[in-house]
Amino acid sequence: MSAPLQRLVVLGATGSIGVNTLDVVARHPDRFEVLALSALHKIDHLFEQCLRFRPRYAVVGSGAMASRLEQMLTKAGSDTTVMAGIESLERVASLPEADTVMAAIVGAAGLRPALAAAKAGKKVLLANKEALVMAGAVFMKVVRQNGATLLPIDSEHNAIFQSLPYDYSSGLENKGVRRILLTASGGPFRQLPLEALGGVTPDQACAHPNWVMGRKISVDSATMMNKGLEVIEAHWLFDAPRKSIEVVIHPQSIIHSMVEYADGSVIAQLGNPDMRTPIAHALAYPERIEAGVEPLDLCRIGTLNFERPDLKRFPCLGLAYAALERGGNAPAVLNAANEIAVEAFLKGDLGFTHIPAVIDQTLADVPWAEVASLQDVLAADAAGRTSAQRFASAGRRREV
Repeated sequence: MSAPLQRLVVLGATGSIGVNTLDVVARHPDRFEVLALSALHKIDHLFEQCLRFRPRYAVVGSGAMASRLEQMLTKAGSDTTVMAGIESLERVASLPEADTVMAAIVGAAGLRPALAAAKAGKKVLLANKEALVMAGAVFMKVVRQNGATLLPIDSEHNAIFQSLPYDYSSGLENKGVRRILLTASGGPFRQLPLEALGGVTPDQACAHPNWVMGRKISVDSATMMNKGLEVIEAHWLFDAPRKSIEVVIHPQSIIHSMVEYADGSVIAQLGNPDMRTPIAHALAYPERIEAGVEPLDLCRIGTLNFERPDLKRFPCLGLAYAALERGGNAPAVLNAANEIAVEAFLKGDLGFTHIPAVIDQTLADVPWAEVASLQDVLAADAAGRTSAQRFASAGRRREV
């Protein structure tokens, strides 16, 4: 018996997650229909995707880009409807005919469309960790109230999901879970002398030893802020206490995360570092489908290493734990400050070691507040960005 056709919306189609999603989808044309695609500004790439997958809708970042894409598609004989802006993203994320939404827009920009998909009760494949970092309580409440299905795409959280009991939602402690062990590669600077970190370049920071990722998340991996954000994400996804979530550096990126149980058992999910594995798992869940991933050869790998993270080398990880402990608007402010600092670093306007400094200063500067609504989240994000811009500019002047 064949599986029912899934109608899929891919938000962030031209990014690494979106491209890998469409790679898996193309292997199973009998299982998936692409209903809508979105991209911020990679119009030429989105045009090619539209011709190949023939979505009903395409969403871009601005009206000018929408006009350009529409002209290109019309000339090519495509009948894809082109739209622009955040409201259009929310619209396609909540289309009545859509079954599944891949939420893969990077950063705070992905929050509103991911929330719209959850409000519409969709099967939400969450690659946008910032949605839970910024608005964890708000987002999870919407998921519960509207009967949405939330499946994690981050390799670590997908690994945890696969390692937990099926009915873990009744409480981790009730199921004998002692610890969640989030693995981290340590990035490209794991063994670089501390005194050399101040001089690293954006290209060096983006040269991840194991994964192929976008530039922003690559920098987050180099600072280990990515892992800090994942700690916060794991807290909300699995209702896990902060003290039960530990980070372990595992340079080979073969074990994607582990769950330790009260009886001493540790269950881990292993695989080659390829995002098509968690994507295929979530797309087909609870079934399994071919993803095009090379089989894991443990004999060739030979050795798996582990070490504790050094918070002197990776202060961003400590800042994330502190923000989670503080609660309220602190995680949203943390995320906003990080996005501003990383953007400045990628432009060459801020040194690598100034990234955690900007975040720390911003967290101290923005007053703590409760977060009970989307408006509270957006206010925290705006305040964090304003403050971080000021500190990033000051850091740039000091370097000059």
